[in-house]
Amino acid sequence: MLDKIRKLWRSDDAVRGKDRRPHNLFEAAAVYVAACADDDRDRADEATDWVSPEALSFGVSELACRAVIALARERDESPTAVARTLLGLPAA
Repeated sequence: MLDKIRKLWRSDDAVRGKDRRPHNLFEAAAVYVAACADDDRDRADEATDWVSPEALSFGVSELACRAVIALARERDESPTAVARTLLGLPAA
């Protein structure tokens, strides 16, 4: 009986297009940040359900660090200067 319920649940998820594999914290962070940038509250809320709040926070922090480093290299500036510019702060 339990196997029948599982099969129905899986087939129902497949029909609705749900991906049953677990999401990792970096995937959740990427979706969350992109959704926030696009002002897509529903997608951001969905990403918050994929991992714990602590994991999401770590992933967002790691994404921010990597983005600042990439922009600093691209602009030939220090990460500090780029971060301050992105936040609208005066140069240090």
